[in-house]
Amino acid sequence: MHFAAGYIYMKKKKIAIFGSTGSIGKQTLEVINHHNDLFCVEVLTSNTNSDLLIEQSIKFKPNCVVIADKNEYKKVNDALMPYDIKVFAGEESLCDIATMESIDLVVMALVGFSGLKPTIRAIENGKTIALSNKETMVVAGEIITSLAKKHNVAILPIDSEHSAIFQCLCGEFLNRIEKIILTASGGPFLGKDKDFLRNVSPKEALQHPKWSMGRKVTIDSATLMNKGLEVIEARWLFDVNAKNIEAIIHPQSVIHSFVEFEDGSLKAQLALADMRLPIQYALSYPERLKNNFPKFNILSYPNLNFQKPDTNTFECLLLAYEAIEKGGNMPTILNAANEIAVESFLKGNIGFLDIAENIRKAMNKYTFQPLSNVDVCYQTDKTVRAELSQLLL
Repeated sequence: MHFAAGYIYMKKKKIAIFGSTGSIGKQTLEVINHHNDLFCVEVLTSNTNSDLLIEQSIKFKPNCVVIADKNEYKKVNDALMPYDIKVFAGEESLCDIATMESIDLVVMALVGFSGLKPTIRAIENGKTIALSNKETMVVAGEIITSLAKKHNVAILPIDSEHSAIFQCLCGEFLNRIEKIILTASGGPFLGKDKDFLRNVSPKEALQHPKWSMGRKVTIDSATLMNKGLEVIEARWLFDVNAKNIEAIIHPQSVIHSFVEFEDGSLKAQLALADMRLPIQYALSYPERLKNNFPKFNILSYPNLNFQKPDTNTFECLLLAYEAIEKGGNMPTILNAANEIAVESFLKGNIGFLDIAENIRKAMNKYTFQPLSNVDVCYQTDKTVRAELSQLLL
């Protein structure tokens, strides 16, 4: 029996981390390690990073692991055989493992569209979801939220902005939201114009001033697409029309989001830029756990600045608003085109400004379809990726 902050735990909460070798996955393991009296690792998964997956598995002793790259199966299986850890491989195994009866909570930290199928399987099997994979809500938010209601499943946001909104809404769920305000640091190119951005390199774009994130998310932050995806995610997570969700630039990155209520009251959540805090909150909700993370001191920030985003220069944010306004499979087109364009930029095949240009072309080219079922998402994603990959990769 465990005691923490007035709550009694009869057993440790068993956590499955999908994407354990990525930035969010590694920080989730830090949180679990710090509170190993409350949490334990049941499942770890990785796409291709077999070396780190082996290292994590030996330390945390999960029941089983999945390596999505089947070519790495033998290496992982041979390394973990002495530890009696079951090893599976392939994308289908990711979906199967999400249904394990022993899992109490799934941390969905896979990057991009790959998180959709296992998230659906986990929800259908009644698993609480701690969601970092915003793309799942972008491409199928309407379907995911409907499924979660049907199966009485909680979706707890891990993104710092959505965690902030969620925290601001605690105790307020019966009160009408007037507006959600998402904050953005502005990324490494805040204040730069198109002439400057035309020649920036992937290395420059990966130099985020505040957050340590994976490569794809860091580029999304530099283009402001990350904020656009968060607008779409917030629309579904909190059932608020996108017209009532505003994105603003806040370079200090200490206010992670605001919620304005119909009486004019504004609530905000403040903390240092540390993803372990929203991760811990999602794992321990509804309680807060003591930790040794650096604490925010308001006296260290006598000036907090805010400004409107420059959507003429950073067009990706505007494209995201257009996609959610049109609805249907348009956010899926947006997301698929963005993932391919970002990958192409990181490989040096296209320029920074070409990311938005290719997304706009895709949104104008591909046929709009109502989101009648999840198969529309899969087919749209497959079509857009196949054609853009031939052009850009």
